[in-house]
Amino acid sequence: MSTDDKPFFDDPNAALREIAQNPAAYAHYLADFNRVVLDMQAKLEILQRETRVHCRRTRIEGDKWKQAQLRSFPVEKSLNDVLRSLKKVTSGMEKSAHKRHAHDEKVKEVRKQRKEKAQLKARKNNPSLQAAPENPGQGGAQGPNPGYGGPTSIYNLDRRESA
Repeated sequence: MSTDDKPFFDDPNAALREIAQNPAAYAHYLADFNRVVLDMQAKLEILQRETRVHCRRTRIEGDKWKQAQLRSFPVEKSLNDVLRSLKKVTSGMEKSAHKRHAHDEKVKEVRKQRKEKAQLKARKNNPSLQAAPENPGQGGAQGPNPGYGGPTSIYNLDRRESA
């Protein structure tokens, strides 16, 4: 059974597939994750401060100046790395949402440009399409071939003048 034959409710990726197809839903979905990550980041920043204070105050008898601080550096560095990663994740999610929206706008723009290009090509290949929209006010004595003018008087009905 292929993935196309499965019913909608059996496909675990169906919801994510729909989100990926809609830029507004994509941004909303990433915003939900962003809120969770920002909340984690805020709590980890508090944990980082409290850990730093505790580790730097923990002294052992016989410690020299700054030895407690030097012992706390690996712990502080690990939390700093985690916080830096979380900041990159949040900025990456925001950038991804903007790029997804920009992609959708670009697709619309390319469609419009291609449609205009096709219309220009059609006008270039078929001159009758070009003359008709430009001269809608002319009427009456126009012949079937727009390259020639109609008769100018009743005395030269047998002659045609070029445009």
